[in-house]
Amino acid sequence: MSIATAAPGLTAGTWNIDPTHSEVTFAIRHLMTKVRGSFTEFTGAVTVAEDLAVSTATAEIQMASLDTRNADRDAHVRSSDVLDVENHPAMKFVTKGVRAEGGDNYVDGELTIRGVTRPVTLEVEYHGVADDPWGGVRAGFSATTTINRKDWGIEFNVPLKGDKAMLGDKVDIQLEIQAVFSA
Repeated sequence: MSIATAAPGLTAGTWNIDPTHSEVTFAIRHLMTKVRGSFTEFTGAVTVAEDLAVSTATAEIQMASLDTRNADRDAHVRSSDVLDVENHPAMKFVTKGVRAEGGDNYVDGELTIRGVTRPVTLEVEYHGVADDPWGGVRAGFSATTTINRKDWGIEFNVPLKGDKAMLGDKVDIQLEIQAVFSA
């Protein structure tokens, strides 16, 4: 797929993720509702090729930057019960391919959490390119996926009455990314 038709205005080259104007968020069922949180420290880059299908992206998220707006819960999630941040300080993503199907765009890649690497697919929405007030050029993207935490060895849970558990297995991940063209 050509960059010109799939992502109008996007220039081939390296686009660095701007963490100040981007978000990495998640949601997981906790008891009867969903708890939402974010990771506040991350880096990454998108290398766009003329043939968009061979473009690449990498990201590294610092697990200690987890924030669910509750210090006690955050400390527990960072512990060896859940993310084991002391032994696995970063989550990493590397693309394996970019594709379009039926008008939707996907990035296939490998996600590493707690030392376990598994394939994931992100559904990506491209928002276009614009000059920013600081003399740069920015591209905007949204991406979503859902993973099963148990696929990465995150087994912690507390059984509740009946067949219920405190935590759901599915984790919804949302990315809002601004990337700045560097060359």
